[in-house]
Amino acid sequence: QVQLAESGGGLVQAGGSLRLSCAASGRTFSTYAMGWFRQAPGKEREFVAAVRMSPGSTFYAEFVQGRFIISRDNAKNILYLQMNSLKPEDTAVYYCALKSNGLGSLGNENLYNYWGLGTQVTVSS
Repeated sequence: QVQLAESGGGLVQAGGSLRLSCAASGRTFSTYAMGWFRQAPGKEREFVAAVRMSPGSTFYAEFVQGRFIISRDNAKNILYLQMNSLKPEDTAVYYCALKSNGLGSLGNENLYNYWGLGTQVTVSS
């Protein structure tokens, strides 16, 4: 089993920054990729960004437009999402997820095996 715990959410003004963290524990040796998803009120959960463990390639949703950076600290088993130039439409619960194998698209939430409980990000205008 794998446990994921997000932190770093909060309230920020438009144009501000936040860094989300996701601490992974348990049987993380089988990780193929990790990703961030988000769900805004009344909307479906959507892909934000993902990173493969090897060779470390990253992928982003189009709406990120260079504002977010996903990274990981393999030694500490922590995944990060640096979010800059935040907009009110970025308001959502952000979830960390772990994908155990390389089948299918990194943007498909149904292919992720483990999920955290989420952290709330609220961007005020």
